[in-house]
Order: sequence, then structure tokens, then C-alpha cells
Amino acid sequence: MATVGFVLHHERSLAAELAREASEWLVAAGHTVRLPQPDADIAGLTDFGCAEADLIAGLDVAVSLGGDGTMLRTVDFVAGAGVPIMGVNVGQMGYLTDIEPPDLRDALERFLRGDQAVEERMLLTVRVERADGTHTACLAFNEAVLEKTPMGHTVRLAVEVDGEFFTTYAADGLIVATPTGSTAYAFSARGPIVAPTHRALLLTPVSPHMLFDRTLVLEPDAEVRLIVQGHRPATLSVDGRNLGELGEGDAIVCTAAREAARLVSFGPRDFLQRLKAKFGLEDR
Repeated sequence: MATVGFVLHHERSLAAELAREASEWLVAAGHTVRLPQPDADIAGLTDFGCAEADLIAGLDVAVSLGGDGTMLRTVDFVAGAGVPIMGVNVGQMGYLTDIEPPDLRDALERFLRGDQAVEERMLLTVRVERADGTHTACLAFNEAVLEKTPMGHTVRLAVEVDGEFFTTYAADGLIVATPTGSTAYAFSARGPIVAPTHRALLLTPVSPHMLFDRTLVLEPDAEVRLIVQGHRPATLSVDGRNLGELGEGDAIVCTAAREAARLVSFGPRDFLQRLKAKFGLEDR
């Protein structure tokens, strides 16, 4: 018997409907269902709710019911424990999701039979180092971004790679992305598109006020440190989550994580075909 977790988009009724239908079938078959408590309440599955910290205990698979934002949230919950993730496209772009809503039950049946593959994607460890000596850390699937505050001017960010000073950027921000994140914010900043199973760190400036405006594609074992210079604060966001402001002397350090995001698939993933489909590229 398996333990299946569901993570929902909170504003899409189809996500709640799919969670209810799948949960009824799974429980009837003797499996265990678990959701973060807010998701369980939204789906009308309150009895299956748990604290977010308890979601991963004994979890065999996490099912993301939403778009790319829900996938990021699911990765944040379970990637540190190595739990595989099934992405169901109940969003708009759905670049990170493989399964369409009508196929959810078939996908679950195949997973429970062991008829699946698991693709590992690189994650970032993002360590925040404050000038006062305190520090925290988290994982990122797409990117870490240091950028100007909503009402602020450009920020000055010094960059060190493997302990050696590279340069100081005057820019709206800097993005440190994974290959998966190359099609997220870094893509909007005209960074390169990188095959998601590749391993590399991408450093992309956002609207730099300097001649050098290219992305650096760095070795996967590189350590990238961004240090806030001058009196203007910078805002840190990780996979779209705002983690607050950093002031002069504060820094973030980005490295490849030991953990990986483990994405379930039921056939070969054709990176270029997916790229063409999601971005509306035509055959000519």
C-alpha cells in the first residue's frame, strides 16, 4: 500500500475536484492520502490534512495539481526527502507538468505498478549570510533572485565565483538559475535556454546599467556569492517566494544542492518538442 500526497492550486476548482476523485479511489483501494491542511480544507478533504512539516513522512509520491507555481511549491515541500513528484497540468503554461487532468488515474495506476521513470533535476542550495553573522538556507528549483526593491533604484551587487572576485553589477537585479530555471525568469531576461537535465549554474543580469550584459554559464560545482554593496537594499526571492530584504554587506551563496528534484514520467521526455509545444513554435 502506498502513501500519496496531493498539493493543490488554491484558486482552481478543477484541482480540488481531481484531488477528491483520486483520493476516493485511492482510499477505497487501501492506500493512504495526505494533503497540507490548507489544501485539504479547500478540497473538502479535511480529515486527510496534516501540518506541512508532516507531509513527507513515509510519502511514496507527491502529486502536484496546478501549474508551474504549484510544482515549485511541491518541490519545496518534498525534494529534500527525495520524494518523486507527478505534475498534473491544471494551470496555464504547465511547462513543468507532464500529465493532463483526464489521465491522472491512469498515471497513478501506472506509478503504483512501478511502470514509470524518474528524471532528476538539479536544485540550488541558497544560503543567506547576513553582515551580523546570522545565516539561513533553502532550496531552489528554478532560481534565486536579488533585485531592486519595488520602489527602489538599481542595486550594486558584487559577484564572487569560487572565492574570487569577478565584477560588481549595477543592475535591476541578478538571477542565479538552474537549467530548469533557464525557461523561467532568466528566460525573460534573455538568458539562454538550457536542457533541464544538464548541470550548470546560470548567472543572468536583469537590465544591467553597464556594457557587460551576458549570462555566465558556470560549472555545476561552482560557488556563486552575491554581495549587496552600497546603501540601497535588495530584495531576495527564491522560486517566486519573497524572503525579505538584504542590506549592505549581506550576501547570498548559491551552490548545486546535494538533493535533486525527482520528476515522474511515463515515457521519454523530448526537451525540444516540449519547448516547441509550450512556446507555440511552428514546424516549417
